[in-house]
Amino acid sequence: MKLSHFKYELPEERLAEYPSELRDEARLMVVDRKTGTIKHKVFKDLIDYFDEGDMMVFNNTKVFPARLFGNKEKTGARIEVFLLRELNAENRLWDVLVDPARKIRIGNKLFFGQDSGLVAEVIDNTTSRGRTLRFLYDGSYEEFRKKLTEMGETPLPKYIKREVEASDKERYQTIFAKHEGAVAAPTAGLHFSKHLIKRLEIKGIDLEEITLHIGLGTFNPVEVEDLSKHKMDSEEYSVLKRTADNVNSALEGKRRICAVGTTVMRAMESSVSSDHRLKPYEGWTNKFIFPPYDFSIANCMITNFHTPKSTLMMMTAAFAGHDLLKEAYAEAIKEKYNFFSYGDAMLII
Repeated sequence: MKLSHFKYELPEERLAEYPSELRDEARLMVVDRKTGTIKHKVFKDLIDYFDEGDMMVFNNTKVFPARLFGNKEKTGARIEVFLLRELNAENRLWDVLVDPARKIRIGNKLFFGQDSGLVAEVIDNTTSRGRTLRFLYDGSYEEFRKKLTEMGETPLPKYIKREVEASDKERYQTIFAKHEGAVAAPTAGLHFSKHLIKRLEIKGIDLEEITLHIGLGTFNPVEVEDLSKHKMDSEEYSVLKRTADNVNSALEGKRRICAVGTTVMRAMESSVSSDHRLKPYEGWTNKFIFPPYDFSIANCMITNFHTPKSTLMMMTAAFAGHDLLKEAYAEAIKEKYNFFSYGDAMLII
């Protein structure tokens, strides 16, 4: 498949600037791969598609407030610093992106807040926008991390043009977020409310969790027409033994196993044994899934409507089938679904 196969035109008003008022009342498109039919539902209706013993697997990563704004020493220029990952806790070294990058060179210092005591020094250039920062803060490591959290802002995607609001702190986080480390939310999981989870449990649906810390690499544009030449950035993930055992039991019982989001699908497909079973794992994955692809674990998927030419759309096309997915996206635009991170959802069965 080629990059140009994943192009589509989205009317600007279909890009969701805000989430639905209630998590489980977003719209839900149900796409049936066997029949090719498309149905329009409300998200909480998805319970009707699952029976006792079926399984849903969630990503329990937690988004940290990764976007900071500092001022450059001497000039006072306002600089955005996007925290990607901690490189060394002892020396407080972080891999970051800066904007505008042309103003930030090795040796520059950035000051965050008037009296916060938080300063960073640029010690390396990694890419055109990438830098390595050493943070300077007169306090313990715990106090330093607390200060970062206080100064940071919820990292809404750049295509959401509005200012970050207080409500985003809660709504750009799933209700099962536990392990901090993501710079973007696993958006399919945002639609689950505590009430819906309780109803799923009462019906006897097994709920399992993996962890995959989403990095910005997931959203890096694909710039090669030949998809086999695209390289994904690595993301850290873990699959616990208990989770693997329960998923394999569901596989053997030929039950429905639903990956809640592309991140869950990616983690599970990165941890498949030679006999097509899920194995426990802790490490990193740079797996890039695009059509054609044979999935080993999940036979059902919940996902949002993704940006054109994105790796997320490509994975979804590999699961749903390219032609059926293009038809579903065209139908979603016609029926005025909301797209992207705060948008509506799709259940592919």
